[in-house]
Amino acid sequence: MLSASDVRDYILQGLACDHVQVLGDDGTHFEAVIVSPAFVGKNMVQQHQLVYKALGDRMRQEIHALSMRTFTPEAWGKLDVRSA
Repeated sequence: MLSASDVRDYILQGLACDHVQVLGDDGTHFEAVIVSPAFVGKNMVQQHQLVYKALGDRMRQEIHALSMRTFTPEAWGKLDVRSA
């Protein structure tokens, strides 16, 4: 069973990120906020595909659900943290 920390580490190993926060405590359902320069110029679907690629087969085998909020560093810098 995976922990939120495991999922965070897997994302960081496969994708250059400025910030990654992963929550989840049941071992199969997770929520993540991911900030990466790799997202620049990509739409939301393409950003999520980069995260899925970083997680590889774990998305099919160990992770049942992953809810993501993805941001470029610029968008993250403009975000009102009270609404995050």
